[in-house]
Amino acid sequence: MELFIDLHHVISLYRETGLSDEVVDAFRSCIYEFYSANKRDFAWRQTRDPYKILLSEIMLQQTQTDRVMPKYDAWIAALPDFKSLAQADFPTVLGLWQGLGYNRRALALHKVAKVVVAGYEAKLPQDVDQLKALPGIGNYTAAAVCNFAFNKPTPLIETNIRAVYIHTFFNDRIDVHDKELMPLISQTMDYQHCRDWFYALMDLGVLLKKQFKNPSRKSRHHTMQSKFEGSDRQVRGRILRILLKETEVNFDPLVGILEEDKERVEKILNTLIKDELIQRKNKGFSLKN
Repeated sequence: MELFIDLHHVISLYRETGLSDEVVDAFRSCIYEFYSANKRDFAWRQTRDPYKILLSEIMLQQTQTDRVMPKYDAWIAALPDFKSLAQADFPTVLGLWQGLGYNRRALALHKVAKVVVAGYEAKLPQDVDQLKALPGIGNYTAAAVCNFAFNKPTPLIETNIRAVYIHTFFNDRIDVHDKELMPLISQTMDYQHCRDWFYALMDLGVLLKKQFKNPSRKSRHHTMQSKFEGSDRQVRGRILRILLKETEVNFDPLVGILEEDKERVEKILNTLIKDELIQRKNKGFSLKN
């Protein structure tokens, strides 16, 4: 494939000259040539609405795009902006989130909406540090919002971008730290067209992970997702689905429905309470309001 020939040229040139202007130009050309022919089309790439972009970024954390697309569309139809999300009760929010997993993300998004409505007149702040101060928003999400919603060039890294840079600039290395990648990302990024640049890198990273043994495995930050079947995470999800349907359930009936050990169920319930996803109500449990 011509793409991999071009990338091989960049790799060879980088080994000879380091990060020269010629290497940067060749790298950018390779990325954009690939993107012009292979760009992926998603609803969140067709908007500059900060709310919709933040929603997509939080949904996409640890979740495949094909699972996110229908959930994103349904969410936007039901809760189209920060005000409607802030006014919704948590069971409504969690119901729309079902199927994406990692339900704390839904709670964080709900909290963000309340903060943005109360403190920022329902407009998402454009400053990275202000974004990172919002519930559940870390370095990547803040940078992504700056690039994709506000066209403010901000270096960022995630698994697909990491794959591109490790494959190109650290092809013969393992245990690569993000501290080594971030300077390269800053020095090679297209500051004039940051949206397209990072979308292009992400799309190429997806291909590289399919064509080669995932280059991100050479990262010091790479972790394997734990098995879901039979895990506490699966039981957590089952409990939340039960409470969505039943509103309130006492402990013993809940144990019977789950067919799990009482001690395990109690432990998981306590973590859900600690995470502010559920609450004790009368003699039973319910979702947080």
